[in-house]
Amino acid sequence: MRECRYIKHMKLSDIQETAAIQKAILTARESGHKRIALKELPDIRTHALVVSGIRRCGKSTLLHQFVKKLKRDFFYLNFDDLRLADFSHTDFALLDKIITGSGALLLFFDEIQAVSHWELYIRQKLDDGYQVILTGSNASLLSRELGTRLTGRHISKELFPFSYREFCSFKGIKAGKESLDDYLDKGGFPEYLKTDNTEILTQLQSDILYRDIAVRYGIRDISSLRRLYKYLVSNASQKISPSKLIHTAGVKSPTTVLEYFSYFEAAYLIHLLPCFAWSVKTQNLTPKKVYIADPGIIKTSSVSFSGNHGALLENFVYTNLRLVTDDIYYFTGKDGGECDFILHPHERAQCIQVCRELSAENQDREINGLLEAMDFFGQKRGVILTYNTEDTIRTGGKEISVRPAWSWA
Repeated sequence: MRECRYIKHMKLSDIQETAAIQKAILTARESGHKRIALKELPDIRTHALVVSGIRRCGKSTLLHQFVKKLKRDFFYLNFDDLRLADFSHTDFALLDKIITGSGALLLFFDEIQAVSHWELYIRQKLDDGYQVILTGSNASLLSRELGTRLTGRHISKELFPFSYREFCSFKGIKAGKESLDDYLDKGGFPEYLKTDNTEILTQLQSDILYRDIAVRYGIRDISSLRRLYKYLVSNASQKISPSKLIHTAGVKSPTTVLEYFSYFEAAYLIHLLPCFAWSVKTQNLTPKKVYIADPGIIKTSSVSFSGNHGALLENFVYTNLRLVTDDIYYFTGKDGGECDFILHPHERAQCIQVCRELSAENQDREINGLLEAMDFFGQKRGVILTYNTEDTIRTGGKEISVRPAWSWA
């Protein structure tokens, strides 16, 4: 007897109703705190505008602010919705009918990368003269298709949780060591800052680990995934080596650890910083340093971070640097000196060292590591960022500016 298989199909009315409900909810929201990134979004029709970032960092709010700024009617659909769970590429024809009926020429899609062949559909809409805005929370899924089907037809922007400056503006407080302490404790996820409910952050991380990683990549051993994630969050700002984490994660090979790393990075939970070397091969063989997306994540998931103020401050500096560039490395010199951050090493490099405070115990190490990096890159000026110290150090024709991290961010 032949087995009968039923293929689920979406109905036009279901998509139409879901879109109407979603748009009503979106437009009923308050505009939210105006993001700095709003100024960087171009009003362009020839290219798709793509905004990516970790879940719940405010992407939809940012795009809502943008479309309100444009003052044009728009069509909105969030594909990360159970009512659209059966949506496939064959249903784009139904979506076309709904869009045509709406009369909107501005299209705003959330998490469309969940649907196969989405990039072909977006290219078609661009060719048809529509203005297209996309958001997504998985960097690798977005970049893979954008780099093939939409090469030269997209502009990509990243959004992160509130920066320190946005945090101060949101809370109506001044920059300073007290507000820095507050930020290092709470972080910048907007919804958490509104409610002060830590369950929002713990649930966010669980959702990302399970829905965005375990389910998407077919990982059955979720406990090993969680163990490795906990380890990384608890060791922010430290060097990590995949071969040394096999037993920590409870997996069989460094390859699996590397795969997990890539999944965490794609979901914007962590950032891995390479050691600078002129050779890419050498870079790949050197341990990377791990930084966590937001201080609130560290506070809610770390098992051993309460007293590590220096590492927390270094993680803070990294996330602020990452707001403006991804051309960042750490440096290890031949004489053993280390410098925490090198920006734009192939241009006019900036050398930045981070420590909680300069003391008799650490100042030689911190200053000499920075000086070795400055010598290597031919720079006369460097920066040491601290919790709350301001000073100037001149030595050997070089100048080091010592500044509070909160005044620099």
